[in-house]
Amino acid sequence: MKITDHIKKAKGKTLFSFEIIPPVKGKNIQELYDNIDPLMEFDPPFIDVTTSREEYVYIDRDGLLDKKLTRMRPGTVGICASIKHKYDVDTVPHVLCGGFTKEETEYLLVDCHYLGIDNVMALRGDAMREEKYFKPTQGGHSYAVDLVRQIQDLNCGNYLHDTVETDNCADFCIGVAGYPEKHLEAPSLKSDLKRLKEKVDAGADYVVTQMFFDNQKYFEFVDAAKAMGIDVPIIPGIKPIAVKRHLQLLPQVFRIDLPQDLVDAVDACATNKEVRQVGVEWCIQQSKELKDAGVPVLHYYSMGKSDNIRAIAEKVF
Repeated sequence: MKITDHIKKAKGKTLFSFEIIPPVKGKNIQELYDNIDPLMEFDPPFIDVTTSREEYVYIDRDGLLDKKLTRMRPGTVGICASIKHKYDVDTVPHVLCGGFTKEETEYLLVDCHYLGIDNVMALRGDAMREEKYFKPTQGGHSYAVDLVRQIQDLNCGNYLHDTVETDNCADFCIGVAGYPEKHLEAPSLKSDLKRLKEKVDAGADYVVTQMFFDNQKYFEFVDAAKAMGIDVPIIPGIKPIAVKRHLQLLPQVFRIDLPQDLVDAVDACATNKEVRQVGVEWCIQQSKELKDAGVPVLHYYSMGKSDNIRAIAEKVF
C-alpha cells in the first residue's frame, strides 16, 4: 500500500514509523530483526531502509595500496523484501542519485516493482567521505528532482530506452526529503523550499523532514511550504540524542541547531546512559506536541537500535 493511502486510511490518527540501516557486510540479518521485533507492537505501516553510498577502501598488495570502490552496507532492496515478507509491513527503500547511474536506478526500480514494493524515497545523497561537495556519478542524476522525474516516467511505462505498454505498470509512491532548517548547501530557506516545490511538481507524493529538535521550526516549515503551494503530507523525522558527542556531531553534519535547554541537560550528564535518558525524555515531549498538532506520521531515525525508540513509543502511542 502507498504511504499516502496509509495516511488517508488513518483518518487523522498519527501513525508510527521508523528508519533502519542495513547491516555491514558479514553481519547476519537476525541482528536487524532483533531490533525491529520490539517496535512491531506499535503497528508501523511502513519501515524505511537506507541505502549507503559507495566508499573507497585501500587494499595492501605486496606493499602497494590499491584503491577500490566498495559498499559497506549493501542489500537495501533485499532487506526490504525480507522485512515485507517477515512482518507483512510496507517497506520504503531509499534510492540515491550518488553512486548510481540512471540504468542502475532503473534496474533497482524494476526489482522493487517485481517484489511488490510500492514506495520509494528519492534522495540526492551525500558527498563521498573523500569529497567536500557532492559530485554526481557519471551517467547518474545530479539532483533529486531528476530522480523523481525518472521514477515518474517509469510509472507511466516510459523506460530509459523504450516504452512498455502493460496493464501492470509500476505505480510508485515517491517520498522526498525536506529541511526545516534548510539544506546545508541552500543559500536560504526560501530557495530550499523552491527546490522542494520542484520535486513535488515533478511527482513527489510526500515529504519526510530531516531531524530537528525544536518543533516550532517544523511548524514554521510546514506553514511556509503550504504558502509555497506544497500540498502533500509533510512527515516529521525525529531522532533522540543518544551520546554526548551528538552535541557536536549533529550540528556539524546536518547543519541543525539544538535548543539550549537540551544542550544544558546533556552537558549536565555524567554518562552516556544519562544522555540517552535525556534524549528519550526530550523526544517524548517533542512527539506528544507533534501528535497533538495532528501530524500524519511520527517517523523515527532509529539507526538500527530500538531500545530508545521503544521507550519513546510506549509513552506516545
